[in-house]
Amino acid sequence: MVSAAIAKVLGALFKIPLTNVLGGIGMGYFSCAYGLFLPIYALSVTGLSAAVAKNTAEAAAKGCWKNVRRIRSTARLLFAGLGALLTIVILLAGKPFAMFAAGDGSAAYAVYMIAPSALFGCMSAVERGYYEGLQNMYPTAMSQAAEAAVKVIAGLWLSGVVLEHEQAVLLYFPAGTDILAVSAAAAVLGVTVSTAAGFLYFLLRNLFGDGLRKQEQCSERADSHRSIGKALIRTMLPIALGSVAATLTSIIDLCTVMRSLSFSQAHNMDELTRRFGEAAAEDTFPAFVYGAFTGMAITVFNLIPSVTNMFGRSVLPCAARAWARGRTDSLREQVRSVSLAAGMLAIPAGMGLFLLAEPVMNVLYSGHTEEAGIAAAALRSLVMGMVCLCMVSPLFSIMQGMGRADLPVKITLWGVGAKLVCNLILVPMPAFAVTGAGISTSLCYGIMLILALYELGKMLSGGLGFMRTIMPIVYASLMSTGAAYLMKSFLRGYGELFQLAGAVGGAVIMYALVLWLMGHSSERIRESLTLRM
Repeated sequence: MVSAAIAKVLGALFKIPLTNVLGGIGMGYFSCAYGLFLPIYALSVTGLSAAVAKNTAEAAAKGCWKNVRRIRSTARLLFAGLGALLTIVILLAGKPFAMFAAGDGSAAYAVYMIAPSALFGCMSAVERGYYEGLQNMYPTAMSQAAEAAVKVIAGLWLSGVVLEHEQAVLLYFPAGTDILAVSAAAAVLGVTVSTAAGFLYFLLRNLFGDGLRKQEQCSERADSHRSIGKALIRTMLPIALGSVAATLTSIIDLCTVMRSLSFSQAHNMDELTRRFGEAAAEDTFPAFVYGAFTGMAITVFNLIPSVTNMFGRSVLPCAARAWARGRTDSLREQVRSVSLAAGMLAIPAGMGLFLLAEPVMNVLYSGHTEEAGIAAAALRSLVMGMVCLCMVSPLFSIMQGMGRADLPVKITLWGVGAKLVCNLILVPMPAFAVTGAGISTSLCYGIMLILALYELGKMLSGGLGFMRTIMPIVYASLMSTGAAYLMKSFLRGYGELFQLAGAVGGAVIMYALVLWLMGHSSERIRESLTLRM
């Protein structure tokens, strides 16, 4: 979790200055490639690693250490081939994808640069899943930190080099090529280099052994590579489909937001101009707004879920072991534990971002006032979805550990279907525009959370105690948000940065105080973070 937090801070240090350099239009090109990268990243990081982790955890629970090693070797061959195939597909589909999704062939340069990340991501996923199945999260943490650090350095440096040598760089591209498209592609290349750095970490670590020094306790014969491969695919497919389905929200935004805004330009220009000013008449307006939404609002939106997702990564092997041993009481406790842990981060953060959306965006993106205003409105419409996403991801991992990886897929498709319909209805309406995409995202994850709780309640044959678990957190979050509002009002004449720092500081102090007064001591919090088998 600490590593994920560090990675997200470094990710913000990458995207925030990159947005300030490229602006809304350049981030539109960047987001086109990133929109394609996210399903691939979800497939490798969540789908493949979860499949390896689940099978490794089950073999380890029986003491079958030969099987554990064989699962790893089989997965390496299987998923390296899958990564190579995905890389080739992206290279072949780069231009058509850019034209279909963004309506601009210039975005293809960034798509090409993201292609090798599929190979490195799949190869790293095997190593992460192996160690996570053994309940060792340190290798995953270190590789994430390595990726994040390299992404910041390589992405910003490569993008800066392109802009500094604009004339020389454009000699290698067709006449009329937008330098921002090339600079965005250079930044995306930095992302690919970072995935290579994550895999390099595992290569170096494996030089010193696999960390497995245990006596064989299993009387069964080790499974064949063929049977292990089939088991991995059976486990991987529903988990991977669920992971890819979860990223369909970004694909839907990529394919609908700019086109819907173009439709609005053609049919509702007067209303659009009243809301967005003269910028609404520009041909680049759809990319400008989409870049503000994805490059700014979604960047902040993803900060907390990326941290709480680590609860899901940790709970999956625990759930697999508990389910294999028939301990439903332990599984119900895990549901309450991850709900409390995720809620303690997500709920106060969501309320705080709703209150402080403008100062947060203005401080982070001080050089782009217009985009920051658009992003602040979008962020407010996203925060409810952020809270629900933080809560639902660990619940999906418990389902996967219980052998019901099909349920997250079905639940996600219901949520994604609702988002698609709402996007098509709300985004073309000038009264909503980009905030319509945020509202539909919140609706999507709200539906998913309700359905996930319903299905888990049926599977575990008893009350989960979800509302009883999170209501104290909701109350403490309301109190902390009130403190933030008072501090913001008190410091109104001291500048936005000072207001923001004071409001956040006041909120944190009030939140900790209320939790302490309500009996949520450090011991209770520590217990919620300790997942039992």
